[in-house]
Amino acid sequence: MPLRLPGAGLLKRSPIDGFVLSIFTAVLVAAAIPARGVYADILNWVVIAAIALLFFLYGARLHPREALAGLTHWRLHVTILAFTFVAFPLIGLALKPVLTPVIGADLYSGVLFLCLVPSTVQSSIAFTSIAKGNVAGAIVSASASNLLGVVLTPLLVVWLMSPSTSGLQIDASSIAKIVAEILVPFIVGQLARPFIGDWLKRHAEPTKLVDRSSIVLVVYAAFSEGVVNGIWSKVDAWQVIAMIVLALVLVVVMLGVTRWVPQRLGFDRGDVIAIQFCGTKKSLATGLPMATVLFAGSTVGLIVLPLMIFHQIQLIICAWLAARYGREADALTAGE
Repeated sequence: MPLRLPGAGLLKRSPIDGFVLSIFTAVLVAAAIPARGVYADILNWVVIAAIALLFFLYGARLHPREALAGLTHWRLHVTILAFTFVAFPLIGLALKPVLTPVIGADLYSGVLFLCLVPSTVQSSIAFTSIAKGNVAGAIVSASASNLLGVVLTPLLVVWLMSPSTSGLQIDASSIAKIVAEILVPFIVGQLARPFIGDWLKRHAEPTKLVDRSSIVLVVYAAFSEGVVNGIWSKVDAWQVIAMIVLALVLVVVMLGVTRWVPQRLGFDRGDVIAIQFCGTKKSLATGLPMATVLFAGSTVGLIVLPLMIFHQIQLIICAWLAARYGREADALTAGE
């Protein structure tokens, strides 16, 4: 008789997807028991290792023809980059007269800053994979967004925000990090594909577990860092609530736009999913270090607070949406 965990049947019947539930659990655990000191350092290395393993498995699972198709799909990449670096900044600018009287100039600056940062990499690709979308295209677009963002985000900040940025520097370590943690493991996975590719196809669950576990780790690490730094204590409760509502609206609106526009442009299902998950995301991992370089230390906490809230909201909503898309794809496959 197989071993059953207590409450497993109840969880299976729950209307809340288990993946989304694990995201909420990670947030609650981080709020109650944030990683500090040496434990935070260990967690950082665990997250790096999980991300590297994730991209190794993507490389091992993708046929080189699929990877090449992702690299040459220029319409997909242009569309995603347009949402990230054109549509979002325009929305941020349009919100100024509405938000500034409500949440204040500092928090509005944070909202505009979140609109200027590049897309996430690991979560965009993981969600695309879970939703059975165009993973190869997502890998190229999300990586390109981060690489271009190293230059474009500081330039957009200087142009649109006009802060005191006389000491502006562009940190090349961001490029090295993307290469070391994402591109190298992916290439190694491609090289290993002839030896383990068939095995991975027969055992899809381990890859699925790495996909979802990496997202949960990122959520815990990001929220934990915010708790340790005391960011949540620097604003009033009503301002946090206003930012949560704004983040919810912005994520939902952008998910709708990034689905409707690509469908009108004739993209197929896999591409639409990649555009949704890459074109709506904003990277906390990239935005935080950029903010520390671009803004004075006393204002960094308020500048990154909207990005932190948006980051958590986008992960929760996109986790639910990716799981739903994945179930729909499985149902279609089973019906064929």
